[in-house]
Order: sequence, then structure tokens, then C-alpha cells
Amino acid sequence: MEELATVFKAALGLTAGSLTVLQMILRGVVVYAAMVLLVRLGKKRFMGAATAFDVILGFMIGSIASRAVTGNAPFVPALAATAVLVLLHWSLSGLAMQWGIFGTLIKGHADVLIQNGRIDQTAVRKAYLSERDLWGALRRKGVSSLDEVVEARLERNGEVSVIRAHHEPEVLEVSVAEGVQTVRVELH
Repeated sequence: MEELATVFKAALGLTAGSLTVLQMILRGVVVYAAMVLLVRLGKKRFMGAATAFDVILGFMIGSIASRAVTGNAPFVPALAATAVLVLLHWSLSGLAMQWGIFGTLIKGHADVLIQNGRIDQTAVRKAYLSERDLWGALRRKGVSSLDEVVEARLERNGEVSVIRAHHEPEVLEVSVAEGVQTVRVELH
């Protein structure tokens, strides 16, 4: 068993001062497998389009894990640190889910940018959005006019969400001639 540990340490370069190409490759494979496992345990959320809270974790574990591969940090402690960060993120996310105030504190809140077809210029400036950016986000949601918008929010993850207005169609009834059926036309 001790021989196996010695071979493992030598293969990963845990005892040498500088790493060989093969040791770095092996470290990369081990760190990759560990990161896949940690992402799976971390509920994958922080790797999607999520809040700054989630993105920060992605940057941090990437930085620490890369140091484990290159030998700029001790191998096992670096992997342990990434595992602790994922566990901490998972725990804080659970607390944020249970207590809305805590969730708002660490993840932020959504800002109303448009209400009933009117742009809230104060909210747009506070969010550091230009009107061009806002219109770009609206067009990506299929909106071409403010009267189509009941509400638009800048969500915690940075996306603009839109609740569209539901307008009743204009109805025209056209009689062609006496005794002929009336035609009903709905204009949307």
C-alpha cells in the first residue's frame, strides 16, 4: 500500500520540485475529473447564466484548480479548497432560497425598467444601461414598441425579462351586400 502511495505521489509530482510534462498532464486529468464531480455536486447552477454570486465561484475554482495543475499551489490542498468553495456556495444558495432577505443581500434584486409602456429613466441610469442596450434587449424578446410592454425588469442575472401586453384585436365587421353573410375581420 505504501508503494502505491509512493507511485501516486511520484506520478502527480507531489514530491518533486518541478513538474514534468507527463506529471502536468496527469494532474490536469485528475483536476478535470475532480471539477466535473464538484460541478455535479454544486448543482451546475454556477456554470449557467446566473448571478454574480455564481460567476464569482466559477472564477475562483478555475483559478485555484489551475494552480493545482501547474504546481503553483500544493495539489491536494488546492483541490480541497475548491471543494470547500463549492460546499460554501451550495450552503449559501440554500440559505438564500430559504430566507429571501439573505438571497437579496448576496444575489441582488431585480429592477423595474419599464412599467406600463413607460421607461423609468432613473432605474435605467442606475443599472448603467443605455437606451440602445435596453432597446436591444427588448428586440431580442420580440418587442418593437413600448405599448407592447406591461413590465420589463433587469433580473439578478443581468438579463432583461419582459411581460408583454395583451391587446384585444380590433374587429371589423363588413357586410358585402344585403342577404350575404357578414365577414368579421380581426386586426392584430
